[in-house]
Amino acid sequence: MPVWFMRQAGRYDPDYRKIKEKYSLLEICSRPELAAEVTMMPVRKLGVDAAILYSDIMNPLAPLGVSFDIVKDVGPVIADPVRSARDVDRLKPFDAESGLPHVLETIRLLRRELDVPLIGFAGAPFTLASYLVEGRPSKTYRRTKALMYGEPDVWFRLMDRLADVAAKYLRAQIGAGAAAVQLFDSWAGALAPADYERYVLPSVMRIFDELADLPQPKIYFPGVASGELLPLLRGLKADVIALDWRITIGEARRRLGSRFAVQGNLDPYVLTAPMEVIRDQARRIVDEGIREPGFVFNLGHGLYPEASLEKLKALTAFVRDHSREALMMRARTV
Repeated sequence: MPVWFMRQAGRYDPDYRKIKEKYSLLEICSRPELAAEVTMMPVRKLGVDAAILYSDIMNPLAPLGVSFDIVKDVGPVIADPVRSARDVDRLKPFDAESGLPHVLETIRLLRRELDVPLIGFAGAPFTLASYLVEGRPSKTYRRTKALMYGEPDVWFRLMDRLADVAAKYLRAQIGAGAAAVQLFDSWAGALAPADYERYVLPSVMRIFDELADLPQPKIYFPGVASGELLPLLRGLKADVIALDWRITIGEARRRLGSRFAVQGNLDPYVLTAPMEVIRDQARRIVDEGIREPGFVFNLGHGLYPEASLEKLKALTAFVRDHSREALMMRARTV
């Protein structure tokens, strides 16, 4: 069973923390050799089955003319939020090659260095819009929903622009050498299913439609607390749906119609528990995952700084060993 972890190059690693003492996240992203090195660190240390590009979902906003910073203990902060038709109109056209050459160069470097697949990624329109409109992370998405409900014409224009960015950016990453790509919609679970279907899903469908000619696997993460959205995804031209920890693998597959491979869905904070608890939780997820073909062991969201490097190593080894034994036993009984 393949294993990788969302946000696997991060602050749980003491060596990464040392790098962050000298460089900010955005500075690392702007230096291809350094970004490539950070990308490879979890592969070397944890033995995971894929590398995940070290980048940030906010990076494509810079070529649009959006000024932002990643503020410690806050997150993305936008200097001039987008809250009107005029604000949408001032966004510049997006071109990945000219706008983010350092990201694509990082991918080219990694393609030469890695012996495991590289996963690229982008932020989905709703999640990027939530930062653009709110100006910073939000728990209520008050301004975002006000724009969505109150000025739908402006909202859909913004979503169209961001869908165009995501489709072009993911295509460029695949062109540079990414073996698979993931679209992160981290905060879409804040929406009622009817609102997601009306105001968000069309842009997500468009992104995967525009990438459908490419053979590389495509992953969609509909975000935390997104179990109620899963039945709406049955027509999506993605290959894998990433699940958060609030739904079982079996129920998720039922809601999706067993059409997709799935990945997930350990609660990241389980990693703060004793190793015996971590193994029990992982065993349950592996046993659920192997009941049908198409499963990747992962987290239900990204790794937190509180995670232990040693526990991650042990978890990776446990999933490998237990899934191998479980699959062999299953093969003997079928």
